[in-house]
Amino acid sequence: MAEEQEKKTFDWLPEGMEALADGEYDAIIMGTGLKECVISGLLSVQGMRVLHMDRNDYYGADCASLNLTNLYKKFNAGNPPDNIGSNRDFNVDLIPKFIMACGNLTKMLLHTKVTRYLEFKSIEGSFVYKGGKILKVPATPEEA
Repeated sequence: MAEEQEKKTFDWLPEGMEALADGEYDAIIMGTGLKECVISGLLSVQGMRVLHMDRNDYYGADCASLNLTNLYKKFNAGNPPDNIGSNRDFNVDLIPKFIMACGNLTKMLLHTKVTRYLEFKSIEGSFVYKGGKILKVPATPEEA
């Protein structure tokens, strides 16, 4: 019969809490913004043991895409209305994200295999909400 592996304990771990891993890492990354995710991915593909964590209950830090529940929670707006659709029908970007198709960031995302969790699309337009109006962001000199 296999013996149960003894669980490690640490002085810094609050009483009653159980360690989720052995507590030995090459790097600890705080936050799940784009920069932190790229750094974590680059370190892990180099064979480093990385602990990657965030204080929020969603990924992406200030550049997250939030579903309705998380969006309303972030801005202390109560619960989303029932009549606008399913929670997962919406993803609202806190900050629009544009990546140059042939840039170094795209190469890093491909190298770290983060692209398994991303979807790339060509966009037809970008809009912002300002002063009570929805405005199109100019994409060409003619639109400016």
